[in-house]
Amino acid sequence: MTLTGIVEILWAVSGLGLVILVLLHSPKGDGLGGLGGQAQLFTSTKSAEVTLNRLTWALTAVFMGLTVVLSAGWLTAAPPTVPPVPPVSP
Repeated sequence: MTLTGIVEILWAVSGLGLVILVLLHSPKGDGLGGLGGQAQLFTSTKSAEVTLNRLTWALTAVFMGLTVVLSAGWLTAAPPTVPPVPPVSP
């Protein structure tokens, strides 16, 4: 298995994990009350929600980083694109 194949598997697993983590989040229907910060008066921040947010952001960073690496082609050893110069005849 090549390095590119391993990174592609990590990319797919991080994408699937990201989807699962986003679906685990509780809906926060603050509406327009969230703009003034008044929604914070009646809710408490739970440590599970904070941990879930941190995991989601970390996995987002991993997913986006691997996306950039894979799309840029930095892991493939491509042959040089400069064609050889033909010999000059006398």
